[in-house]
Amino acid sequence: MAAIDQEKYERVKKQVENEKIWYSHLFIYITVNILLQLFYAGIFDDGEFTQYIPWWVRFTTPFFWGLNVFVHWLYAFKKVRFTNFYNRWEERKIREYMEEEEEDFIRTIRK
Repeated sequence: MAAIDQEKYERVKKQVENEKIWYSHLFIYITVNILLQLFYAGIFDDGEFTQYIPWWVRFTTPFFWGLNVFVHWLYAFKKVRFTNFYNRWEERKIREYMEEEEEDFIRTIRK
């Protein structure tokens, strides 16, 4: 029973770590985008440089980075399982390498 509890603890610990990383990502996203919007508004350079930047540029970073934050949220809070494909691929590769190692070992024994 202790092994099951340890396994459950490790899963929950990893889940909490994923959520903590997501909150850090969200904080950085908000902070950087606030600074960018202030920059685009001309706060830092009195509009000398930013007057030449097209209007749509101020929306590209928040939009595309926001999509990334959203996908990260889906992963961190397990709304969508991206890991099934990866886990199956990883297990397949591990089995494949273990079989190769076993074949190499058998070949060296026969020599």
